[in-house]
Amino acid sequence: MDYSFYDLLKLLGSLALFLYGMKIMSEGLQKFAGDRLRKILTVMTTNRVTGVLTGMLITALIQSSSATTVMVVSFVNAGLLTLSQSIGVIMGANIGTTVTAWIISALGFQVDIAAFALPLLAFGIPLLFSQKSQRKSIGEFIFGFSFLFMGLSMLQSNAPDLEANPDMLAFVQNYTDMGFASVLLFVLIGTILTMIVQASAATMAITLIMCANGWISFELGAALVLGENIGTTITANLAALTGNTQARRAALAHLVFNVFGVMWVLCLFPFFTGAVSWFVENVMGITEMSVAVPFKLSAFHTAFNVCNVLVLIWFVKFIERTVCALIPQREQDEEYRLRFITGGMLSTAELSIVQASKEMHLYAERTHRMFGLVRELLHTEKDDDFNKLFSRIEKYENISDRMELEIANYLNQVSEGRLSSESKLQIRVMLREVSEIESIGDSCYNLARTINRKRQVNEDFTQEQYEHIHTMMRLVDEALAQMIVVIEHSDRQEDDANKSFNLENEINNYRNQLKNQNITDVNNKLYDYQMGVFYMDIVAECEKLGDYVVNVVEASSDMKEKKG
Repeated sequence: MDYSFYDLLKLLGSLALFLYGMKIMSEGLQKFAGDRLRKILTVMTTNRVTGVLTGMLITALIQSSSATTVMVVSFVNAGLLTLSQSIGVIMGANIGTTVTAWIISALGFQVDIAAFALPLLAFGIPLLFSQKSQRKSIGEFIFGFSFLFMGLSMLQSNAPDLEANPDMLAFVQNYTDMGFASVLLFVLIGTILTMIVQASAATMAITLIMCANGWISFELGAALVLGENIGTTITANLAALTGNTQARRAALAHLVFNVFGVMWVLCLFPFFTGAVSWFVENVMGITEMSVAVPFKLSAFHTAFNVCNVLVLIWFVKFIERTVCALIPQREQDEEYRLRFITGGMLSTAELSIVQASKEMHLYAERTHRMFGLVRELLHTEKDDDFNKLFSRIEKYENISDRMELEIANYLNQVSEGRLSSESKLQIRVMLREVSEIESIGDSCYNLARTINRKRQVNEDFTQEQYEHIHTMMRLVDEALAQMIVVIEHSDRQEDDANKSFNLENEINNYRNQLKNQNITDVNNKLYDYQMGVFYMDIVAECEKLGDYVVNVVEASSDMKEKKG
């Protein structure tokens, strides 16, 4: 087989198209379908069993477990599925892919999604140039989806064609009589083969050819099948390269799930293969060797995946903890995710308020962290570090906007249920609070933009100006920390609220003092007028942020008074 450098470049180009498609598809999904699709997916994956059934159904329909797992990774990357939900769907995809094998062998019918990719682009291009952002997002999703499956198809077609050149693998006959070591070796060969040819179906065909030619026994063919189950996870892990931490964890969960499965089956390997052989020969009544081996391999593949799901479905939390330990959360990789509110059916209205209040506390903590990033930005000097930090603050701002929308929509849904007058009051207060917290996020972003504009003029604040800004930011930081205490401890709110009001007065007085001082300093030529403008913009925005903080505290205090 001749495989040139040009063929290798085509393979790498296919990988690039695949990864770019994954990125565009995930971003399009995130912009367009966030809340609606989240609700649909949450209902479909309310528990482990429904998650497994969803994965089975999707894989049986599109006839590609790789395609299903790649889509799951993109959903996780877009914040539409949690890691736990994704593990259930991936488990189902593993069973669904065995259904595909039986459909192909029984009907000879296979769906080729890549065939729809080009026609889909024809529908996507007008949407991509639309003025409406929603239509544009749909266009981006269609382009990403098409590129992803074109890339997947090209990866398979540009991989070395071992299926058409099985003689290259004839050397394996030399390693068939080493006992259990041969089984382990063939698991490794199956893994590497599938990673090279990028399609478990193609590796399955190679395995059947090797068994049919008498090079290997059914047992060693079964070992190759186990290896194929590990190798097929490479596609999802490639897709996750452009994703966030949660996406990489979901892809790794696929690998961990299959590796655990292979490990326990290897411990019972002689019994497992013996049981499959007995079933095919005695229950199905197929004894002729040339026919029996393909059926045995298909039955082994199905039995392995079904048993693996039945065993490991009880260990979803353990798998989740394992991948979280293997891929820790990066500090700068801020995930967009509502932790306590889910998009599924609402529980009792009163319990939903508790969930929403926990989410509010998380939201307040996130805006506090955002303000911390702004303080850090003020003294970041290197261009690369500054740009990374500014982009991170922008990301926080986008997350803040979307969290406000989702929490407010959730509270509106809760308010439609049967509620006590106290709970109705609480929802009104929480809606006011969530709006004010979002305004805090806006103020933080405005501060970052002012710092960025100041950086463009190649002049700097004086030491005295920096000291005043530090004092102002420290007061605001204390106010934010106190606001979080007020939100968290509704039982002892009076003292906490008074502390917040005192801090607000301090911030206002300090702003007035600096405003008067600034006019004097500009007149005395201590710094030019432009730097005075940037300086007062920061001071005024900090004071405005303090107002938003006290509005949150006032809302909480009003609720306590009315309850009292």
